[in-house]
Formats: sequence, C-alpha cells, structure tokens
Amino acid sequence: MIRSKVLRRIKSRRDGELVGSYPYRSACPSTVWHELVSDADGDLFFAGYTNYFLWTQVPAFSETLRRKASSGCRVRFLLGDPDGEVTHQREAIEDVALTVSTRIRTTLEHLERLGPLEGLEARFSAREDAINHVSLSVFRFDQNALVTPHLARLVGHDSPLLHLRRQGDGGMFDRFAEHGEELWSRGTPANT
Repeated sequence: MIRSKVLRRIKSRRDGELVGSYPYRSACPSTVWHELVSDADGDLFFAGYTNYFLWTQVPAFSETLRRKASSGCRVRFLLGDPDGEVTHQREAIEDVALTVSTRIRTTLEHLERLGPLEGLEARFSAREDAINHVSLSVFRFDQNALVTPHLARLVGHDSPLLHLRRQGDGGMFDRFAEHGEELWSRGTPANT
C-alpha cells in the first residue's frame, strides 16, 4: 500500500519549473516569445541551430536586440556551421526547400545588419558538438527558457516546445542552461 502511494505521487508529481508545453514550437504564441525577450534584462541566449524564425516570430526583434544590448543585456547566438557536415546531413534528412544552411545564413545576415554592437556575440557550435546542438534548441531569457527537443526528421517548428522558469538549483532549467553553456564554451566566433 505504501509503495503504491509513493509511485502514484512520483508519477503524478509535476515539475514546478514547467510553465507550459506546446506540441509544436510553432504553436507557442509570438506574444510569449515577445514578452520573454522584452522582459529579460541580463541575459538573452539563443541556442537554436538556425534561429532564423526569431525575426518573423518576435515583433521588432532587431530593434529589441539593439535596445537590450545597449542597455547592458548580454545577447548571444549559438548557430550551427552553415558549411558543416551535420548541417548538410540535416538538410538531406529534412529535404525541404528552405535548407538548414540557408536558415543559418539568414540569421547571420540579420545579425550583420545590426552592425557591431557591444554585448552581442555570435558563435558556431564546435564540429564535435554539432550533433548535440542540432537535436536540442535552448532559448534562454534570464530565468525563463524555451526548449525544443527536435524529433527525428521534423523541422524545428514541428517539434515540441517546453517553457521553463527557474525555481532553484539543479532543476530542469539549470540542466538545459548548462547544456547550452557547454556548447557555447567550445564554440567558435561567427564573425558577423
């Protein structure tokens, strides 16, 4: 009897850091992205493999990034290498007209248009980390994160998304944040 109560409690326990989930990244309203970007004042970290969709998903994204960086917010983009082996493998898997390398280059163009901006950094994930990067996107906004585990042959917008809010040390938020930081630490400058 005691064991079944414990198992039932474990199975039904909800993680306090999980704010919401969406069956598709594209199902997350643009207002959520906009609010998270707008409310962050210390750290914005976009560790999606391409990140290109942010300019269509978040209203006035470039202007917001410029304002955030100039007010002291650290703004980072971790991208896949558009010429990398994993990028080309992913393109063959997805087999869509808007290729992975094109989506990465779109992001690089947007970042270049921002010009040199104090507080804005962009890196490519290291070759040995590319497979780990392409399979999991982590977008961090101070103490909030949106996380997309990419499923098999699906494009990012067709994969699920979790909205997390940090509640304490060692939770899901920290685990995903550490994943992103580890990839960032070995990345190479994107020279935008």
